[in-house]
Amino acid sequence: MPPTPQPSVRSSAVDDDRRADLARRVPALPCAVLCTVVFGLLLTLVAMGWGPLMSVDRALAGVLHRTAVAAPGWTRLNRVLSDWLWDPWMMRAVLVGAVVLLVRRGERLLGVWVAVTALVGTGLQQVLKAVVGRDRPVWADPVDTAHYAAFPSGHAMSALVAGALVLWVLRLGGARPLWRWTARAVAVVSVAGVGFTRVYLGVHWLSDVVGGWLLGGALVAAAAAAYTGYAPRPEVSGAARWAGWRS
Repeated sequence: MPPTPQPSVRSSAVDDDRRADLARRVPALPCAVLCTVVFGLLLTLVAMGWGPLMSVDRALAGVLHRTAVAAPGWTRLNRVLSDWLWDPWMMRAVLVGAVVLLVRRGERLLGVWVAVTALVGTGLQQVLKAVVGRDRPVWADPVDTAHYAAFPSGHAMSALVAGALVLWVLRLGGARPLWRWTARAVAVVSVAGVGFTRVYLGVHWLSDVVGGWLLGGALVAAAAAAYTGYAPRPEVSGAARWAGWRS
């Protein structure tokens, strides 16, 4: 009687990799739903002009604006950070670089996914700005200026979308921990920093910034969940294409 064939080590390893990979990516959909629900609630409160929210927005904006007027040197630094380093066009340039790198590595579908997500985010924020039509803070002695309506903050949303997409791509590629931790630190500082500068410079309310963060988080999480379902990663060829991130 021939011996019963034993399962190969490679098949077991592949199954383990699949289960581990799925476990890492499942939270994307719940995150997208949660961010969308909270954003919808915030949008409703902003559109209604809910008193407590408006009071918090005005109080914080007033305190920060007085500080900005009294500290011109610090204000100039915040303008450089907000209007140049963390400007939406700079965030788009980062994503263009990421897309080019993905295409050169043979990950064309993922590159297109990143590009489309970024474009959808830009269009979505502009449509919402026009529909909500919220006025920006108005000051007798402004320290900075901005265009379009206030809600949601395009700077805050662009920074979160760019940072989250880069982190997602590095995670898919199995990048070395040093790369991922560095990117995570840069993303956190950029997202938090641009949110502060927009309120500090008096061109946004706090709820505008929070709205941009929530909408950006919902968009990237939804894109990650959709990619997971539509284009699951191949075990062998994908590892070969991404080997450079781990070298």
